[in-house]
Amino acid sequence: MLKLMYITNRPGVAQIAESAGVDRIFVDLEYIGKATRQGGMDTVQSYHTLDDVKVISDAITTAELLVRINPIHEATAEYCSSKEEIDTAFVNGADIIMLPFFKTVGEVEEFLSLVNGRVKTMLLVETPESVDVIDNILKLDGIDSIHIGLNDLSLGYGMKFMFELLTDGTVEHLCAKFRDKNIPYGFGGIASLGKGMIPAEMIIKEHYRLGSTCAILSRSFFNVDKIDHLGVISSTFVNGIRQLREFEAECELHASYFADNKAAMAEAVRKIEG
Repeated sequence: MLKLMYITNRPGVAQIAESAGVDRIFVDLEYIGKATRQGGMDTVQSYHTLDDVKVISDAITTAELLVRINPIHEATAEYCSSKEEIDTAFVNGADIIMLPFFKTVGEVEEFLSLVNGRVKTMLLVETPESVDVIDNILKLDGIDSIHIGLNDLSLGYGMKFMFELLTDGTVEHLCAKFRDKNIPYGFGGIASLGKGMIPAEMIIKEHYRLGSTCAILSRSFFNVDKIDHLGVISSTFVNGIRQLREFEAECELHASYFADNKAAMAEAVRKIEG
């Protein structure tokens, strides 16, 4: 089944998510350039810190700790260097370190060199430039997994709606390349069942059709920022993930209907685009 990832720097929420079956708790350090490129959009700006990595590492026991660093950069008066980010994330307990918003083979090479095999690596493919050079990137050693960031990648291509990437062949093309290299991959985020501009059920079916192994639980799955009561958070996570896993079991039993779902997805996207 899909490895589920959830973004939080709240230890209580991390423990609830872990107990409910979330596979990876996601601490998000990325902020350099993010507000500018996503300005005016309803997207998450996490503002997590390296100290949060240690806090979450101490709070969880079975889930992996995934840390998204900033794009490769040098130190300035405002922020530390990529080397220091990676070194500190490792010391503070990261199991996987993710590199976002890269555009060149050189940036990936530097990232892999800085990690130096100390933890697992994940690349976040979310720029058209990275897609253009993906064949050369996939020749590099040390890439443990890859995620396709639908939001920024669709922005980079000037698209109106991020799920166009699922219907125009872009995601399918990339997944085939990753599969040929035996690198685990995933894409985007998923809402709770019955929610999302494109129903979560359609997106989950696409994960199975394309051989995806992981997905982020989006704010449409559950936005804990709007609820403080840990009991409500716990019951929502438990019920939501149980329903999702039951639906995944159905997907595994009925793989033959994925082609029909692809056509239905394309029609749903066309209706939203107008």
